[in-house]
Amino acid sequence: MNGWQRRVVGYFLLLALALVGTAAVYQWGMGTFEGRPRTFLDSLQFAVEMFTTTGFGGDARWTSPQMQAFIVVTDLMGMALLVGALPVVATPLLESAFSDTAPESLDDDISGHVIICSYTTRAEVLIEELDAHDVPHVIVEADRDRANELYGDGNRVIRADPESAEGLEGARLPAARALVADVSDQVDASIVLAAKEVAEDVPVVSVVDDPELERYHRLAGADHVLSPRPLLGRGLAEKVTTALRTELGEAVAIGEDLRLAEVSVRHGGDLAGSTLAESGIRERAGVNVIGAWFQGDFDASPSPDATLERGTVLLVSGRPDQLERLVGMTQSSVRRFSPGRTVIAGYGQVGRTVAAELDDAGIPYTVVDRTDDEGVDVVGDATEPETLSTAGIDEADTVVLALPDDTTTEFATLVIREAAPDTEIVARVDEHANVSKTYRAGADYVLSLATVTGRMSAARLLEGREVLSVEGQVEVIRLEAPRLVGSTLGEANVRDRTGCTVMAIERDGAVRTEMGPDTVVERGDELVVVGTDEGIRAFERAYA
Repeated sequence: MNGWQRRVVGYFLLLALALVGTAAVYQWGMGTFEGRPRTFLDSLQFAVEMFTTTGFGGDARWTSPQMQAFIVVTDLMGMALLVGALPVVATPLLESAFSDTAPESLDDDISGHVIICSYTTRAEVLIEELDAHDVPHVIVEADRDRANELYGDGNRVIRADPESAEGLEGARLPAARALVADVSDQVDASIVLAAKEVAEDVPVVSVVDDPELERYHRLAGADHVLSPRPLLGRGLAEKVTTALRTELGEAVAIGEDLRLAEVSVRHGGDLAGSTLAESGIRERAGVNVIGAWFQGDFDASPSPDATLERGTVLLVSGRPDQLERLVGMTQSSVRRFSPGRTVIAGYGQVGRTVAAELDDAGIPYTVVDRTDDEGVDVVGDATEPETLSTAGIDEADTVVLALPDDTTTEFATLVIREAAPDTEIVARVDEHANVSKTYRAGADYVLSLATVTGRMSAARLLEGREVLSVEGQVEVIRLEAPRLVGSTLGEANVRDRTGCTVMAIERDGAVRTEMGPDTVVERGDELVVVGTDEGIRAFERAYA
């Protein structure tokens, strides 16, 4: 039984007990105090009339004070039981009658679907990816109200317990393409166990917060275990170590010599304040500007008159030596890594990963956290100016916000931006919807856990595409585009239609990066495409 059913059964048991008890006491009281003996059936009739407020029959009035007091008490008890019936029984029944109610199982004709257990903000990105590829999916949600809300919004959802074999059978797990578990580390392990009991051959993807628990999920039977938080932490750390990391790991390799990278324009650098045309990026560094983020908004074709303010993120391609030259142009002339000039706010899984990456790069840092754990240098609230001052925010070159709450991250960004206007702020958020708000608060670079998780999950579930990068603001994939076969890149007009850029074509095992409008896409070609998540989905809908 679900929660509502248990409440209804409990209510009616209480009602039956109250009726029987009242009848028994009334029978005894009428014979003892009123001198008018009644049968138990007569007494039960009185109790029913009392509780339903339909009257007292022929027994009124009562003369003894004992029975008068008893009638007062039963009056109040009957009213309480009547009022209690509204939220327990009547209201849920009326809501079910006049609102959308999620089913408890899927139709028998659905197959090849992805089962998502259960709905979180991280699942939204995965759902968008599945929709772009016309892959059916179903959400298994145990919470009744949440399931009904999702169902009313047009989602395919069933109200069932994802940890139970019955619930997964209702989602038609044996006929599914795969199952994704992303609730919590312990719940996910329970879902994996239940899934393998129902359909051992169906692939199961489990998402873990703590990478150290990965082995238990594999023991439970998970086919793929994803750890997005360390990957997110490495993505944030790479923005701090750009000067050292561009050649080593941050850039995405497209061919033998071509690399794709995100490079931030920093305060005090040669490019800050200039327009794209004035910067001479192409002439001085030799790179190609594919797009740029201005205050979190991506422009696939930035105007030559666009101003490169501090915090602008350039998406560029070029050889490793060319990217290094561009990094030098974007960095502050006074940039140096000295003790305390990098501050990490938050020392959870993401913050610890950032710290480990900075250790590997030989970059000193100061850790701020509410909890006095090993590795924390300053104990306090990252939204308090006093705490930030103690951490050396006035002299900080970069602050990494690895806080677990998006609202706290937004407020901390406002406080830091006011206290240290020239400091670079690199932040993580959980929900993709909060990326733009964090940019407006003053962050220079923001990565979303939901985006990274969704990309990682989609990479495991979708066939015919290879994801080359998941921890950046753009997505880089390699895939075939059958609808482009026989067309030139100029005729396809990919950038204007989707906002994406075709970086290279892999043909007969060789990667071609020198392309032009007259380049024809041939059958069997795999295209390397870069764009935002929305752009990639638009490309796949149009050409894949």
